[in-house]
Amino acid sequence: MGSANIDLPAILNRILEYATQNLRVEKLLIQLGLDPTNVTYDAVFNRLVDIAIANINFANMLALVGAIFYVATLMVRTIVPLRVIGIISIVFFIGYGALAGAMATFFLYLLSLPINIIRLRQMLSLVKKARLSAQGDLSMDWLRPFMSPRKYKKGEVLFHKGDAAKEMFYTVTGRFLVKEIGIELPPGRIMGELGFIDPKNRRTQTVESMENGEVLTITYDKLLELYFQNPEFGYYFLRLSTERLMQNISRLEGVVMEQKAQIDALTGGAGAAGSARR
Repeated sequence: MGSANIDLPAILNRILEYATQNLRVEKLLIQLGLDPTNVTYDAVFNRLVDIAIANINFANMLALVGAIFYVATLMVRTIVPLRVIGIISIVFFIGYGALAGAMATFFLYLLSLPINIIRLRQMLSLVKKARLSAQGDLSMDWLRPFMSPRKYKKGEVLFHKGDAAKEMFYTVTGRFLVKEIGIELPPGRIMGELGFIDPKNRRTQTVESMENGEVLTITYDKLLELYFQNPEFGYYFLRLSTERLMQNISRLEGVVMEQKAQIDALTGGAGAAGSARR
């Protein structure tokens, strides 16, 4: 009932009437070119339109477009589109700063432009290399820029089976032994990636350093950050992890078959020896 009969201009006019009774507001209205004794909604709106039209020029239009693109970055969830839109916004602000003579604005955005371009190239390179690795040799060299170095001595255990898993490793130098299955990992191999996809984030194997060596590490929190910044990267990373899991399963199946063959051979030899004695 009430909402249908609300007179918005009348309400605004009343608010403006009360506001003009304040001396500071009165001074502001005079500076805006308004008559403090006759302030109405229509008068304020028309004055703002006049000010906007009077100040429309090419430099301000560049600033307006840059602001629109900047607001658009706040609505984007993934990093690559965000960087692209952000770079477009920066270019418009640089143009505004140059034409309007706003040197602070000009140099601020001029300096931020190469940073955004470098970050965009890093993310695009990350996705490209992840895609190539998913189709090829499962190398994860493309993660190196996001990892930190760590050194281990001979006999030192990197992690035990069942430990809480918080990071992934990339071997740089030295050899490392996966104790449960007796596999040696040379340089250039990933360790601990399965803990990232394990529901309880637990280690599935024990890894020990066979000699002095160096690894690179990246926390699962950083991996999650990369994943949410770019879902395409996350897709290829999961493909790689799944492929490694399938390789481990295949390797274990081969070990089981080999051991079964040895048991059958020993059983068969024992049975043949018993028959000969009889």
